[in-house]
Amino acid sequence: MPGQELRYQADGLQMVGSLHRPDGGGRAPAVLVFPEGPGLGEHPIERAERIARELGYVALAADLYGERRQLAGEEMMAALGPLRAGPEHVRARASGALQALTAQPDVDASRVAAIGFCFGGTMAFELALSGADLKAAIGFHSGLQVTSPQDAGQIKGKVMALLGADDPMITPENRLAFDRMLGAAGVDWQMTVYGGVVHSFTNKGVDQAGRPEALRYDARADRRSWKQMADLLEEVFGS
Repeated sequence: MPGQELRYQADGLQMVGSLHRPDGGGRAPAVLVFPEGPGLGEHPIERAERIARELGYVALAADLYGERRQLAGEEMMAALGPLRAGPEHVRARASGALQALTAQPDVDASRVAAIGFCFGGTMAFELALSGADLKAAIGFHSGLQVTSPQDAGQIKGKVMALLGADDPMITPENRLAFDRMLGAAGVDWQMTVYGGVVHSFTNKGVDQAGRPEALRYDARADRRSWKQMADLLEEVFGS
């Protein structure tokens, strides 16, 4: 599960990601995995490991704050502020991770996608909005409010958002604005909304927060969303 430690620079920070490779060797498509707001922890690393083991792609679980720091509460919100305020910092951190991944000799740089969870999903969308050469950008219970919606015309790949219908952090108005942004730009996109599901539905550890009305693991939505992701990656990678 720990994978190989991968150090890289992004946004002036020393990042420490977790790199996972499939068995068999040879060049393979690759997937960036962006973490939730608290930073790179067990959940995104486990997902990167599964992508390598189950799907056969190289996967990099990306750092968010440098030196694999994890934040909480007011400290986390303060650190996220500059990343939400404009495209410079969030895209620099996402692009740095992309460069580190595509520099690996066993990565087919022409077949790369980005996924993310919560704020990490927003990062995947921001990277796509930057014009990065991504085959797909996929967000799980991801924030849909991006810094520069006018950049949607720069998206090169497909976009997928996988959301809980009852997520208090992602409103119907957010979903509609995201729909209109991508539709106006002619992007190939899809959105799935799972009934009775709230935020962080892929993360078993979130139940420890004791806030089931807002944060709750959902095994069915987790299973369905993973399959939808895997199907889209198979489609865009042509494998």
